[in-house]
Amino acid sequence: MLPATTRDAFLGGRLVLVQPSAGYRAGIDAVLLAAAVPARPGETVLEAGLGTGAASLCLGARVPGVVLTGLELQPAYAALARQNAAANGIAVEVVEGDVAAPPAALAGRAFDHVLMNPPYFDRARGTAAADRGREAALGEAAPLSAWVATAARRLGPGGTLTTIQRAERLPDLVAACAGRLGSLTVLPVAPRTGRAAKLVIVAARKGGRGTFRLLAPLVLHAGDRHEGAAASYRPEVRAILRDGAALPLGPR
Repeated sequence: MLPATTRDAFLGGRLVLVQPSAGYRAGIDAVLLAAAVPARPGETVLEAGLGTGAASLCLGARVPGVVLTGLELQPAYAALARQNAAANGIAVEVVEGDVAAPPAALAGRAFDHVLMNPPYFDRARGTAAADRGREAALGEAAPLSAWVATAARRLGPGGTLTTIQRAERLPDLVAACAGRLGSLTVLPVAPRTGRAAKLVIVAARKGGRGTFRLLAPLVLHAGDRHEGAAASYRPEVRAILRDGAALPLGPR
């Protein structure tokens, strides 16, 4: 049974997505993640933890011709992702299954890129959300190491992983990549100048041998206080969120 839903605009209205009115709802995290994936037309992309498809569809809107596949654990969210893909005219192959134990439909397949927005919260350190769908998206069941291991197995040689996470989980991500992926690049995402980063975007390459790179923060809002989130986005951030601009992280 599908949950009650709302219709939400992304990329300045280029995409309209149906999302649960109560439960996990994609926001700017998905748009930033999609903007950082260095995909080109014709390349293959797997999203681990597809949700309702926001990140993959934002990527598909920015890079026409990219070949999209998504893996989603929750059948209701997978159904919404299929609906959203069809409604927006962007092809996405939706595979239902667990990131920690991927289904046979993905066995032996290699992708040019993997993107993922794993659950942010280690429930050994926090309280579960009341809504089951929201908790499945935000509360960690499989450890980050399992997400990274699956991504590494599904990447072809030289393929890239792009992920977004809370800043305090960065040590876990770096540790999970060790021995699996290299050439790590980290972009902190801070709400305002002088504020601590709350999120990080991490990029890595299969077989990469480059040195670890910590970039200057991406600062979301201008000014030093809240004056309405939409109005205060810095121009380069507004270009990503409204116009579908890329967020290049440089060589990897």
